[in-house]
Amino acid sequence: MDQTKQRIRMGMVGGGEGAFIGEVHRKAAQLDGNVELVCGAFSRDAEKNQRSGRSLGLPAERIYDDFKDMMRLEAERPANERMQFVSIVTPNNSHFAIAVAALDAGFAVLSDKPATFSLDEARQLAEKIKSTGHLYGLTHTYAGYPMVKEARFRIDRGDLGSIRKVIVEYPQGWLSNREEDADNKQAAWRLDPAQAGVSSAMGDIGVHAAHLAEYVSGLKMTEICADLSSLVPGRLLDDDGSILLRFDSGARGVLTASQICAGEENNLKLRIYGERGGMEWSQQEPNTLWLKWLDRPAEMLRTGAPGIESPIAQHNTRTPSGHPEGYLEAFANLYNAFAGQIRAEMQDEPASEADRDIPGIEAALRGMHFIELAVKAGNSEQKWHAVADFKQYL
Repeated sequence: MDQTKQRIRMGMVGGGEGAFIGEVHRKAAQLDGNVELVCGAFSRDAEKNQRSGRSLGLPAERIYDDFKDMMRLEAERPANERMQFVSIVTPNNSHFAIAVAALDAGFAVLSDKPATFSLDEARQLAEKIKSTGHLYGLTHTYAGYPMVKEARFRIDRGDLGSIRKVIVEYPQGWLSNREEDADNKQAAWRLDPAQAGVSSAMGDIGVHAAHLAEYVSGLKMTEICADLSSLVPGRLLDDDGSILLRFDSGARGVLTASQICAGEENNLKLRIYGERGGMEWSQQEPNTLWLKWLDRPAEMLRTGAPGIESPIAQHNTRTPSGHPEGYLEAFANLYNAFAGQIRAEMQDEPASEADRDIPGIEAALRGMHFIELAVKAGNSEQKWHAVADFKQYL
């Protein structure tokens, strides 16, 4: 088979039966036929692990008891059979160990966010990536939407003029009650400091909002002022937060992330305003991008329709206008881009601009720093806290 047409072979750690995000990753990875699941270590529970692997059609010898066995035994397989990258879909506290084991065994890594349990681990991960030279990607899903890429293109081109204001909000309502006491596995680990880390709301969804704000605006946060709360009694981690932002261009911003906004689903919204106009995008209406102007009527751009000018947005659009593309397709765009990077590496060629357009170790470092700094700032009487620069790791 021609190398450019081969499916890239994926292994998965986590995502066994009863897990939410693992199944999303698998569906997205295989949506376009570019990626094939060939092995996995899906659960620490041996029976659940075997059931999960068999239900996915894997042979018994490719269903591993733990990720360490998986890395070792896959590396021993012939080059044309072994997995080529690992998808990590476990709770936060195990991301680092799995990623390091994969990199040491010679495999590329695509990880769910946040990249690690702590910023210190993220720094160590960056050093490991640099020393091994293997590929690394982070699934900040919302960067995969075509209209998000169109918004980024328009701002980079200067359509709005100098950016002055960035407003990003991510309200959810699913933790308005104590779901962690109702045998809700997804709630329980996200609110457990031993598994989630120092934050729930900022660690789970605030970090998505922070990445989206920087990705689309092209700006970097330089200072934050935070107010985090646990509004449902008895919780050890934040379930709500508001953060003031300062950017390297002098622009100002506001970020809110909450898991206790009763009635909300996943209502992520981004608004960016420049000298000449603004733009607005909503995750619950992802195929629409609004452009708003000082001197003329507002424009509505639609995925796949005339007026889309970003080549990368066009590259990441599958269907004709009027046929909605959503969350799974955005996820799939990240998997396709990562598979494209692996193909380019196999052929000793540079990856295309579209395939390079996926969050990597810089997003991992900035994301973990954002989470820890938000918690630190929220617990401090000091107003502004400086955001670090991670250029030395890149």
